Amino acid sequence: MKHDKLGIYSKTFITDVPADPNSPDVAHFRKTIRRFPDEAIYIYSFKDNRMLYADGWEELLGYADNEITMLTIVNITAPEYAPFSNELNDKALMFLHNITKDLEQYSFTIELKKIHKNGTHVPLICKVGVFSAEEGQVTAIIGHSQKNESIKLGNVMRYAAYGPEKSAFEEELNKQLFRHYAISEKEKEALAMVAEGFSFKEIAARFGVSQSAIEKRIIPMYKRFEVKSLTHLISFAYANHILP
Repeated sequence: MKHDKLGIYSKTFITDVPADPNSPDVAHFRKTIRRFPDEAIYIYSFKDNRMLYADGWEELLGYADNEITMLTIVNITAPEYAPFSNELNDKALMFLHNITKDLEQYSFTIELKKIHKNGTHVPLICKVGVFSAEEGQVTAIIGHSQKNESIKLGNVMRYAAYGPEKSAFEEELNKQLFRHYAISEKEKEALAMVAEGFSFKEIAARFGVSQSAIEKRIIPMYKRFEVKSLTHLISFAYANHILP
């Protein structure tokens, strides 16, 4: 497996070691973690530097659960999504490294495509969250990947952040990932209201923030997406499936 696809920060922590199918942890997780149809799950331990659990990957992407490692998951991302996906993971881990409380409540999602073992591309909604933490440090993460054929994926990466400091988390990701064609859930929500005809003042009132806060969500997108006006931005959003 190639390691150079990973971010500078996260590649330090990720290995190519699969879960041990004979481990008692595997039987425990299979009983306690619910898996939905068209979904695959993994748990990766930074403490043990290995996958602790993998379930559902053969049905979803053609890989046996004992083939799934973190490097496999990274390397089967479709090429057009890989740079942003890997950097998002990298920056999210960096942010969480500086958080010491309520770590298990943090997660993020991204919409992308993974490459099935047969070579076809599968649209997924992937959620990564903190599974366990000790003494203010993340010790394991859990990932859920669910197939969703209804996703209309364009050239713009879509992602969202969650947790007690959701705004700070998303703002940090926005700042770090600005050079990519990407949009956060918060930005998408504001843009959707602009498209419906609401003014910045009305949107600010709806979200309970200042008008300048809404402007800071919308205006930077002009440069990011190389558009010249609000009308152009909205047209771009529809053309790239950011807005339905």
